[in-house]
Amino acid sequence: MTKLHNKVALITGGTTGIGLATAKLFIEQGAQVIVTGRNPETLSAAEGELAGKAQVVRSDVSSLDDIGNLVNIIKERHGRIDVLFANAGVANFLPIEAADEAHLDTQFNINFKGPYFLLQKALPLLSEGASVILNSSVAAQRGMGGSSVYAATKAALSSLGRTLAVELAPRGVRVNVISPGPIDTPIYGKLGLPADAVDGFKSTLSGSVALKRFAQSAEVANVALFLASSDATYITGQDIAVDGGLSTLLAQG
Repeated sequence: MTKLHNKVALITGGTTGIGLATAKLFIEQGAQVIVTGRNPETLSAAEGELAGKAQVVRSDVSSLDDIGNLVNIIKERHGRIDVLFANAGVANFLPIEAADEAHLDTQFNINFKGPYFLLQKALPLLSEGASVILNSSVAAQRGMGGSSVYAATKAALSSLGRTLAVELAPRGVRVNVISPGPIDTPIYGKLGLPADAVDGFKSTLSGSVALKRFAQSAEVANVALFLASSDATYITGQDIAVDGGLSTLLAQG
């Protein structure tokens, strides 16, 4: 039997990168999948790639109205959520002297406020034994120049995972965090950096990883599947690094 047979799984930011790879894997494993996004082009592309096997919903995770509408849609169609993967996020890097209020607000609204209030509004739909997965980042643990705001949002998300693991444990709801390292996703094209700077950034990161490469989105999706499935029923409050050793190992050469 498939690992997520008849499970209802919500994946925010599920139209590209890690979210889309996870949606495809969850569908293969028997889940009824709902993915969200806010870009009309990626929403349309995801509908084509998922070929009607998932419900694709336009929803801006930074908008409380959109979050409320999303939860209502799921309540009316499915009545419950068995797996909630709060994956949507943005990354914009600036040194502190160049950052302004909008730079901070945009990232906190999407990376932290959105998941926080999504979980709050989705609480009544979380089934007993549900799995909540938060997508953080290795940046929450490692100091990287220019990432002060982004890293702070992810550190807040990692902390939230630990707190909610305690609060939701009486309901049997498991809450865990995935902290990816460098992953080959479209997010690097959205850093606000010139193409040559992005290439240099990616090269530097690869050199810092013990495995000397970026991961593929599917490698993170596999960890999300593990945490969502009955294979992980005694795992909660954990922050799992999927980073090729970046957070714990000193790369050689």
